[in-house]
Amino acid sequence: MRTTKRWLTTALSALLTLTLFLSACSSGSNAPSNENGGNASTEPTNAAGSGTSEAYEITMAIPTFQTEPKDMALIQDAISKITKEKINATVKIMPIAFGNWQQQMNLMLSSGENLDLLVTFGAQGYATQAVTGKLAELDDLIEGESAAGIREALEPAFLNAPRIDGKLYGVPTVRDLASNFGYVMRKDLVDKYNININEIKTLDDVEKVLKTIKDNEPGLTPLAPGGAGNNGLLTGYNAYDLLGDSIGVMMDFNTLKVENLFETPLYADLLGKFRNWYKQGYVLRDAATNTVGANQLVKANKAFSYLGNMKPGFAAQESRAAGTEMVTVELLPATSSTSNVTGIMWSIAQNSKNKERAMMFLNMLYSDEEVVNLIDWGIEGKHYEKVSDTMIDFAAGVDATNSGYMPNWDWMTGNQFKSHIFKGNDENIWTQMASFNNESQKSKALGFNFNVDAVKTEYTAVTNVLNQFRVGLETGTLDPEKVLPEFNSKLKAAGIDKIIAEKQKQLDAWAAANGIK
Repeated sequence: MRTTKRWLTTALSALLTLTLFLSACSSGSNAPSNENGGNASTEPTNAAGSGTSEAYEITMAIPTFQTEPKDMALIQDAISKITKEKINATVKIMPIAFGNWQQQMNLMLSSGENLDLLVTFGAQGYATQAVTGKLAELDDLIEGESAAGIREALEPAFLNAPRIDGKLYGVPTVRDLASNFGYVMRKDLVDKYNININEIKTLDDVEKVLKTIKDNEPGLTPLAPGGAGNNGLLTGYNAYDLLGDSIGVMMDFNTLKVENLFETPLYADLLGKFRNWYKQGYVLRDAATNTVGANQLVKANKAFSYLGNMKPGFAAQESRAAGTEMVTVELLPATSSTSNVTGIMWSIAQNSKNKERAMMFLNMLYSDEEVVNLIDWGIEGKHYEKVSDTMIDFAAGVDATNSGYMPNWDWMTGNQFKSHIFKGNDENIWTQMASFNNESQKSKALGFNFNVDAVKTEYTAVTNVLNQFRVGLETGTLDPEKVLPEFNSKLKAAGIDKIIAEKQKQLDAWAAANGIK
């Protein structure tokens, strides 16, 4: 998940909160290396010193915007063949629709059902899951031999960014660790109506494009929202730091002051704009209840465009997902905050019956090129074929419409820099991604994570209010002139001011402890 201009994309995907974001690739050995450059033992030991003599099935849950890939069982079996040999474990992969993700994870983490690995999102409950004991503490495991590949793949600042009260509960994926905000359009219609994308620089410019499509393409929705849980049109459109959840944000990246976003003139102005777009028919009519990803609505010929966080290679990524060529324009430049780094992570569930073995497999997702590319792209020769040492394309007779395995989740699966580069992307995409990360504007609060424990009651109440109003407001479905005052009144009654005060207190203490002024 600035590609944050985190807000619009957080609003746009969190409204489009999950849209977030992303890509990766590089090569590496299949076993951790020792200090002399050789391979470590073929039977890794876990943090507690035990080996892999007892077989184990690792259950990993991962969200998807699509239905479960037809060939999921084949990929699962191919990965298990490797993991059986290397760590004496098989792998069960559970793809879960984004629309059901939070509810199903809450059930699994609370019920005691066995779960080893799961994707966690910094803006969607990671901190709460951590402090309520649903996620395992990783400090001992991350320092062990079984996590050597993870430590090699992530700079210490990024690896430590998810810490809450000094403890680690999640491992960031290696991908774009910054984000910019932009506009994504079908190229065929851009060409058909001679739309000059170089002239699109603001939301007002976007509005002119939406009008062109509305006037000339009846039956086609000009602008699509994200899928369930990411329905807003606001997510990512921010030059401020969401501080993880947008319940108290830092409006200025260089000033450690926490403010109520929902009371700002900026928020009101954006809601007014999106309401006008909705009334003009530019936005999907059922935007507030839509459960289909924006690129999938384009693929189904139901939508022309969408807003969201971007990164290097984003146009090629979305073109594959949508099944048609897409073009992009940047509306806000790249920024980086804790939310960017912790936006997509892997965690080990407290329910896991073998946390050490779970860490061994997680390490493979960051260091084992064969495993990474199996879970990202499927089986070579069946789902894809190499066109160079680093680049791949669909296998003969296969495309985005008939592939048995095209989950488009390579940005979520560990170390993207171990992933093959799909044809259409620049062969230097990972170099570009590194520059993108390094050159982005960094928030002064990078590395700060809010612990909600002191305001759990208020946090739950405020979250309920957000769930009641936010998507409707941020899709333009609800009239902000009538509803925004009620929204803010209920946020006040639920205790948002207390949360913001606690967040400011924690931010001040974090800054003091880290020598940040």
